Amino acid sequence: MSDALSESPSTTHHPIAKEATMQTSLPPRPAAHPDTAVPLLDRTYLVSGAGRGLGAAICRTLSAAGAAVIVADIDDKLAHDSAGGLTEAGAQAWPLHLDVSDPASVRAAFESLRARGGRLDGIVNNAAIDITLPVDEVDAETWRKVLMVNLYGPYLMAHAAVPVLKAQGGGHIVNIASTASKRAWPNASAYHATKWGLLGFSHALHAELRPHGIKVSAIVAGGMRTPFLLDRFPDIDQGNLQDPANVANAVRFVLTQPEETVIPEVMVLPMKETSWP
Repeated sequence: MSDALSESPSTTHHPIAKEATMQTSLPPRPAAHPDTAVPLLDRTYLVSGAGRGLGAAICRTLSAAGAAVIVADIDDKLAHDSAGGLTEAGAQAWPLHLDVSDPASVRAAFESLRARGGRLDGIVNNAAIDITLPVDEVDAETWRKVLMVNLYGPYLMAHAAVPVLKAQGGGHIVNIASTASKRAWPNASAYHATKWGLLGFSHALHAELRPHGIKVSAIVAGGMRTPFLLDRFPDIDQGNLQDPANVANAVRFVLTQPEETVIPEVMVLPMKETSWP
């Protein structure tokens, strides 16, 4: 963490930003095709936490819309399996090792993308973890780890991606928030703190990046039938949860708006959402 904080805020000292500013002959950003079955044709998106669950669903949905997807995950096997399933179905997909909480890993990921060539039209900050314990029982390192993945990670990703998107004339950052960014329940202080912070971060970037043609959207997602919940709460009533594909469709929706329109925030809840009235 100290390495990242010691970096100069000037983009001239950021390795990815420096490369982006040198690329003065980039092709124009490909136009969306909103009236076709493949509205994201010719576009490329990086999705973090994409090895399973919502991240994998987002990759499938964007691929079906014509996009190429970079399947980024800290678990290499999950990333390769998820990307492999997409390529077998005829999509363009590449696995990528990524620990969003580690500045060196984020830098290496963007170096790898640059070496591969091509464009990056946006990122989806989906990677997240949780701990369910009372505040007086959760240890400091575990609380910090949730903060690093859920909030510091999206900062690192935006810090790396924004110079590239600026150099390419625009792009889109999608932040996967949660109903935990709107209301609170017991024993989830770290998760609530990070998701409230992520929603604020997302709106701040929306205001900051609009002049550069970069859209920023927050998806406030209700409970889903994914390993994120089911692995920790096997007895949960799945009838109160939603298919992650429904949330992935919301990501597709914000990405396929006309160039003159941006959706800063959208909420997607199951009909029987128990964390929301």
